[in-house]
Amino acid sequence: MLTSKQRAYLRGLANSIETILMVGKGEITDNIITQATDALKARELIKGKVLENSAYSSKEVASMIAEKCKADVVQVIGSKFVLYKRNEDKPVIVLPKAKKK
Repeated sequence: MLTSKQRAYLRGLANSIETILMVGKGEITDNIITQATDALKARELIKGKVLENSAYSSKEVASMIAEKCKADVVQVIGSKFVLYKRNEDKPVIVLPKAKKK
């Protein structure tokens, strides 16, 4: 689970990355999940877009893909969404530390 500070940090990083995942009409297929999983493993942070002809909202798509990839939804704005999953073997992004309670 991401803290608000970590989420804000990731949103800042996501501003400069390209949209690499497109979801159009039809279901969220295994191919889309595989693409997302591979991209998350390589980059840790990906940006996706839900096309207008999709039956799902961007929030629904982000939640479904995140659940199947075991990732976190960082942000959903309009038709775009950002997902994050830490690569346990070779971490690329260093998140700000969460405060201890």
